Amino acid sequence: MAKSPGAPASAIFDKLDVQHPNAWTELNFTSPYELLAATILSAQCTDARVNQVTPALFKKFPTPAVLAKADPAELEVLIQPTGFFRMKTKSLIGMANALVDKHGGDVPPDMESLVQLPGVGRKTANVVLGHAFGLPGFPVDRHVLRVASRIGLISPKAAEDAVKAEKKLMTLLPPERWTRASDTLILHGRRICKPKPLCERCAIRTACAYYRKR
Repeated sequence: MAKSPGAPASAIFDKLDVQHPNAWTELNFTSPYELLAATILSAQCTDARVNQVTPALFKKFPTPAVLAKADPAELEVLIQPTGFFRMKTKSLIGMANALVDKHGGDVPPDMESLVQLPGVGRKTANVVLGHAFGLPGFPVDRHVLRVASRIGLISPKAAEDAVKAEKKLMTLLPPERWTRASDTLILHGRRICKPKPLCERCAIRTACAYYRKR
């Protein structure tokens, strides 16, 4: 069990909401399909870089049906700036074929179906559920793990397992707050609680286990 952060989790997230108003995914998208593809591309890549690539990608491949028939070599050239482009090309084409074959070309709005798509894990599925469908989900990435562990919301051991961390974090807030809570932790990790944290700029430092130990 994580040690108490010294304040209720809801109060901590209230302060994070103030520090990061209107927190939302930084990936640009206009449909569940676009968000799904962008999130796959975001693995080991910044959202800003993904946003530079996706306009040309979605212009060339506007639907899963078109993407399913993509020439891998052509797709690789488009997404190369995001890194790991061969693996991501395989995932994107596989994902598109699965959507066409099993879901009529639509992105399914449920975790069980999403995680069966090539290249899609729980984090990606939760991003899509929360941001494209407005369904409760708690995406957990490296920023969430680092920040939540430092604050004391999860234990260091839980921070080693994204699924365990997700389950623990979900117990701290009502479902309607999960997506925004994840977004605020991610933005906090990018802007404030970096690997070398900027504690003097942190709105929750007095409730943070890491800061108190310092």
